[in-house]
Amino acid sequence: MWQTLPSSQCELGESPFWHPQERALYWLDIPGRAVLRTRGDIAQQPTVERWSLPTEPGCMAPARRGGLVIALRDGIYRAREWGVPLQRMVAADHDVRTMRFNDGKCDLLGRFWAGSINEAKDRASARLYCLDARGGRAPQLVAMAQDATTANGLAFSPDARTLYWADTPSHAVRAWDWDAQANTMSNERVFQRFAPKPAGWSPEPPAGAGAGYGGRPDGASVDAQGHYWAAMYEGGQLLRVAPDGQRVEALALPAQCPTMPCFGGDDLRTLFVTTARHGRSPAELARLPDSGSVLHTRVDTPGRAVDFFED
Repeated sequence: MWQTLPSSQCELGESPFWHPQERALYWLDIPGRAVLRTRGDIAQQPTVERWSLPTEPGCMAPARRGGLVIALRDGIYRAREWGVPLQRMVAADHDVRTMRFNDGKCDLLGRFWAGSINEAKDRASARLYCLDARGGRAPQLVAMAQDATTANGLAFSPDARTLYWADTPSHAVRAWDWDAQANTMSNERVFQRFAPKPAGWSPEPPAGAGAGYGGRPDGASVDAQGHYWAAMYEGGQLLRVAPDGQRVEALALPAQCPTMPCFGGDDLRTLFVTTARHGRSPAELARLPDSGSVLHTRVDTPGRAVDFFED
């Protein structure tokens, strides 16, 4: 069912998106401090290019005027072209010694959203930020939500009326009513809550998939029907959740730690998912050698095209 993208292995893949004009997949390696992208037909053994960065990248998005917007540890940067020096748009307002930017993406109006992570995991000090630089205005970074430890799972419903945001350690995904034009959030609620990791749990068989732990929510994407696709870290699966909260599908993966799905290909029916190998045991990596690679398969329901950053 799943195919492995050749030469795609990294330490911890994240923030994948399909660039429709370039017909290329982009993604990040956070501890590897790099942006990666494909060149050539995905179905015909494409090459993979790698661009090294000065600090850990948490998330990125394509820009309408070319290049990328990238959230690094200490701020959000603009890259006008592949490989050129980065220009910092805004500085982070967190302590960069213990915090950095993590999961994020653009909304349909061209604003860039990025959450943060408290690497010490000792308090819920992470936030969700929105960067607005539309129309050439001075970039403005505003905190939109808080009370998280590891920001993840950001996604927007196709009708732009619901915003989803996960906190991975708490095993929960929250949702808000969202007015995209006014950029206001209200009616906060728990969209999904997953069972915590059992004491003494191990990913190694026979205590792995059959031990009653389905993982915790990492990155996410929403398909054209508004279903929320969650990468379940340490659960070895993607979950598809209907807008009403019903879990309607689970896809098992040949990697214990999926990190984020996205949709691509010309028809947006190729489901890509990044995975992690960073910090995993030798036994797990021997059992699941595709850990850290980009995996892909075909699905019936297409996703939404990536939203571009406007500046």
